[in-house]
Amino acid sequence: MEGLTTLTELLGKAAGDFPSRRAITVPGRHELTHARLHQLVDAAAARLAAAGVRPGDVVALAFPNTVELVIVFLAVLRARAVAAPLNPAYTRDEFVFYLSDSESILLLTNAEGNAAAEAAAAQLGIPRAAASLRDPSGLLELTLPGDRPAAEGAAPVAGRVNDPSDVALFLHTSGTTSRPKGVPLTQLNLAASVTNIRSVYRLSESDSTVIVLPLFHVHGLVAALLSSLVAGASVTLPAAGRFSASTFWADMLASGATWYTAVPTIHQILLDRHAARPEPAYPKLRFIRSCSASLAPAIMEHLEAAFGAPVLEAYAMTEAAHQMASNPLREDGPRKPGAVGRPTGLEMAILDEEGARRPPGVPGEVCIRGPNVTRGYKNNPEANKAAFAFGWFHTGDVGFLDTDGYLHLVGRIKELINRGGEKISPIEVDAVLLEHSDIAQAVAFGVPDDKYGEEINCAVVPKEDAEVDEADVLRHCRKNLAAFKVPKRVFITDSLPKTATGKIQRRTVAEFFVPPAKAPRAGA
Repeated sequence: MEGLTTLTELLGKAAGDFPSRRAITVPGRHELTHARLHQLVDAAAARLAAAGVRPGDVVALAFPNTVELVIVFLAVLRARAVAAPLNPAYTRDEFVFYLSDSESILLLTNAEGNAAAEAAAAQLGIPRAAASLRDPSGLLELTLPGDRPAAEGAAPVAGRVNDPSDVALFLHTSGTTSRPKGVPLTQLNLAASVTNIRSVYRLSESDSTVIVLPLFHVHGLVAALLSSLVAGASVTLPAAGRFSASTFWADMLASGATWYTAVPTIHQILLDRHAARPEPAYPKLRFIRSCSASLAPAIMEHLEAAFGAPVLEAYAMTEAAHQMASNPLREDGPRKPGAVGRPTGLEMAILDEEGARRPPGVPGEVCIRGPNVTRGYKNNPEANKAAFAFGWFHTGDVGFLDTDGYLHLVGRIKELINRGGEKISPIEVDAVLLEHSDIAQAVAFGVPDDKYGEEINCAVVPKEDAEVDEADVLRHCRKNLAAFKVPKRVFITDSLPKTATGKIQRRTVAEFFVPPAKAPRAGA
């Protein structure tokens, strides 16, 4: 990790090394070089500093995926403040929670505004500002609150030098089993993470990608946007401000894209579209990356066949500033379907409950340490005590390392299905379900059972124009799974409940299909 300093320095170096190369494109609207982006960020940071935003202040951002979001996000960091990107689709109550929990002092939106966010900010007495880049040759317009005088002792932005220990980004865990926990990530955490990602995928100024994931989530923000920018590469933001399967390949071709990263749900959407309406031509990609949820080997195989590029599955979490492991490029080693790859730029160990290392092939809790890992959750000493036991960060995932050092995940500790003492990996059941030729999406989950304590249920989405019934699914499972792993009940459905980032959470699916009174308690 030698040479790692701050994300701000890495971005400044890229702007100096590749000033005239394209950094950000919004089809039909904007095209910014790295030098121009750097200029816009510095000017916006100066405006924020002049309006009283001090080092350490938290600024909440509620935007779709627009160029304004990229500029203000980087400007907040440049001003030594803390960016807290929020899902613009949150309700007023959700905004109240996230704005207060992050202790935001300012809400930034696009010029159109966000009624729910603004109502929440007004309730909390937090001022709102708007950002707009109407003139491609001008500076970002920032409509800042007029009644916020410059804070006493606030230094001009030119005098603010980012320190590796500065908290730069504040996110929340997804809260699958409890109240969401606040995760502060420092300049060093982010610099380490983007350096790891850039190195593993050999990202360079010749690369280009289209961002399909929301930038309020660590996957799209760190893996797609920031890793590209520090490499001098370019990113395209869809004109609609969000992923659209109908424009994705046109944007990829127009931008000369060499790779993309997405969650399995989006890969499946692209596969379904390919099967129904294939494009006349697809770009020649170096690789396709999949992360944030388990990718079934059958889906990996279909992706590679459809789009002619190696699919590299990775493993990540917010607390690690995203990436922890990845399958390598072809020239760097084999990729293993069903494995999430080798550790990338950090230490990884499989520990038992006493903190002792498990040997290769023996499952235990996946634990990590390294410069990309958060120093701890905000105001949560109990969670920190458990998360950092034995000097390692505990991911909550069960997995094992094989003799080649590749990580294989078994499941979340709290999601393993305990059927009469037999621990069943829902990931394994998912993979078998997805091998069925007529199933597009599938998720297995545990439900309470009087006899066994827990039983397996699953929900499946058939492929377009395919007909699947419960008996057919169960026949397929009996052929490919041990009897105790075969689901007791199959729900056939048109869609599965997902998070804003396209993630399928087993607890949410279980509660959706099983009456709440019978749904498994979180953490059971």
